[in-house]
Amino acid sequence: MLKTRKRFGQHFLHDPAVLKRIVEAIAPAPGDAIVEIGPGAGALTRPLLERVDRLTAIEIDRDLARRLGEEFPADRLAVICSDALDYHFSALAPGARVVGNLPYNISTPLLFHLARHAGRLRDMHFMLQREVVDRMVARHSTPDYGRLSVMLQTRFAMKKLFNVAPGAFRPPPKVESAVVRLVPLPGVAIPEGFAEIVRRAFSARRKILRNALGLSPGDFAALALDPDLRPENLSPADYLRIAQLGARSGPGTS
Repeated sequence: MLKTRKRFGQHFLHDPAVLKRIVEAIAPAPGDAIVEIGPGAGALTRPLLERVDRLTAIEIDRDLARRLGEEFPADRLAVICSDALDYHFSALAPGARVVGNLPYNISTPLLFHLARHAGRLRDMHFMLQREVVDRMVARHSTPDYGRLSVMLQTRFAMKKLFNVAPGAFRPPPKVESAVVRLVPLPGVAIPEGFAEIVRRAFSARRKILRNALGLSPGDFAALALDPDLRPENLSPADYLRIAQLGARSGPGTS
């Protein structure tokens, strides 16, 4: 039995039915350029390699990376022993597809890291903590809606595909999981200052907008926004409009 390392947040997916559903959701084709984050023991790697010509795997655990490199020839599987947070996804060929059972302890910063390279990606399919997926796809004015929702929904069309019970993993995590699909939205330009506006808003999410964002009455009028709303009441498109206004007005207002 494989020894798990707690510091890497390892929970190895082993349920054949769940693996089959994930592969069917990805629907890989022979020529696809697929990058798998956190292949672990290779449970998803193997069925993917039955469908594609070549796969790139990013694995932080040196022992697991070595085992995968020994199991598959280098012309089929390129194993990169690295922290995915340090990987330069900007080097990916356009149209790359990213998949993986993401370590729950780094899932949010990793999603933000990947979002910066959305223009190079065809799609992404991830297993994540169900609570995180619910936040990713939440609509505005609902309890799960927040900074993660806005930052990802401005860049991706997302769909929660299905839930996964703890028993599908060894060892079982203490939380339920879910599989989500992210497809980059075409032609999205993110204004400078957008991320800071969203961060500032949701760090004061109980405040009304006039106190959370520091916009002038004229700004609220120009944006046709009610200053007495709260940050969770604005849609991702609203936050883009606020950032665009700041970009037009200069750095001092964004």
